[in-house]
Amino acid sequence: QTCAPASLSLPHTGAAMSYLSGAILIILAGVLWSTQGLFIRLIPDTGSWAILFWRSAGMLPVLALWIGLASRGSILSEIRAVGWAGVLGGLGLVMAFSGAIYAFQATSVANAVLLFAASPFFAAILGRVLLGEAVSPLTWFAIILAALGILVMVGGGLAGGALDGNIAALASALGFAVFTVTLRWSKLANMLPAVALGGLFSMIAGAIALAILGKVVLIPLPEIAISALMGAVTLTGGMLLYTLGSKVVPAAQATLLSLVEVLLAPFWVWVLLDETVSRGTLTGGAVLLAAVLLNAYGGRIQRVQRARPLSVSRLHPEDI
Repeated sequence: QTCAPASLSLPHTGAAMSYLSGAILIILAGVLWSTQGLFIRLIPDTGSWAILFWRSAGMLPVLALWIGLASRGSILSEIRAVGWAGVLGGLGLVMAFSGAIYAFQATSVANAVLLFAASPFFAAILGRVLLGEAVSPLTWFAIILAALGILVMVGGGLAGGALDGNIAALASALGFAVFTVTLRWSKLANMLPAVALGGLFSMIAGAIALAILGKVVLIPLPEIAISALMGAVTLTGGMLLYTLGSKVVPAAQATLLSLVEVLLAPFWVWVLLDETVSRGTLTGGAVLLAAVLLNAYGGRIQRVQRARPLSVSRLHPEDI
């Protein structure tokens, strides 16, 4: 349930990070993200809109602190700088965040996280349609392969009564894709203020939905604590770790390393809550993961090809 950050202004660390350190940070980010489904399973009686509200409330202080450190206190200026692109991206995150929470409640955690992995393919299609970006033949093949895997998984959901959860997971992946393409359209150098807007809009959407449904925002304190912890630590903390690590790890390899989220999320609920994985999820998920790996491999090949005019001795270890 993640949006791999594309670009983010970071506070100056004073020392260069090694490739190994960056890879470890990305893996740790995946570990944090993988606990989202477990935490949501721990509060099964809390509605998705209440979780969205309080998780977003937990996100905002951490994001404000990070933006403040990166901009030396110019938080409002940074938020205004993202303009309408940041607003559109933030609205995309509302769909991503709310869809993910509902998916974790309505379908298996394995189904949800595997379907979230379709986000890069939605982004490739939207980038082609809206921005005219070229899509390589290998990526088109990966998109077709991913679609087959999704059909198998969603078909299993139809048989098992979890179709709405699968659709919500796909809507979440589409929301993250909208966010990604919006950033590319506007060429934003810093995406963190747009994420903050997404958190703010999500709080507003959660409050409005609760009011329409006649439900209260105030839920039991333990459930508020769990929801806010997800926002502050597992979601935002993981995003910051990923972004720090991606400074020294190429995007294609970062994508592969972050797949630890997909592997661990079903593991936590299996070990702690005895939630099993269906055959349809295993089959369709394997096809979808193969498509993700193929797409990441294609990204690495393109990176190496762009660097080919340079001397081989100038390639960095992460390019190989």
